[in-house]
Amino acid sequence: MSFDLAGNGMVGLTRDALVTLRSVLFRDAGANAAAYLQEAGYGGGAALYEAFARWTASRGLPTPETMPASAFQERGAEFFAELGWGAVMVGTLHDSVLTLDSPNWAASDPASAMQFPGCYLSAGLLADFFGRVAGAQLAVMEVECRSMGSERCRFLLGSAETMQHIYDAMAQGVNYDVALEQMA
Repeated sequence: MSFDLAGNGMVGLTRDALVTLRSVLFRDAGANAAAYLQEAGYGGGAALYEAFARWTASRGLPTPETMPASAFQERGAEFFAELGWGAVMVGTLHDSVLTLDSPNWAASDPASAMQFPGCYLSAGLLADFFGRVAGAQLAVMEVECRSMGSERCRFLLGSAETMQHIYDAMAQGVNYDVALEQMA
């Protein structure tokens, strides 16, 4: 069954356009570009969530909020892949953080020589999207990025308090995994 993304507030954007937009923003706005991109991502989260809800309904699936976790992980990965974001694996880390991993995330640019590499628009988009599924505000932090030379992009999703703890620990040189272990 075909799904009409254009009728769901979605528009196709080439990866090159997204990478160029990020590059130009950082060139002209410096470090402030990260906040601009993240805010734009938040702005798109509602339409992305609504498209996903309609996508699941078009397949006779339950609403995203009522899907069992395993079904949500499978269908969410399928949805993001169909949109061209890349292969996605959803998991958990220390039972307090959701992980989203991708070896080919569309917003990353492994050839980048940017001063501030990262998938900032994606972080905002994912925070709003997954927050709507969870029915609670979530924070997202990218802790590995292909634009920084990592093998994958890895986003951590959790409460603002948990993400702040991880951020503070990482600023002190502590690995995010170790920071989560320390919280337990």
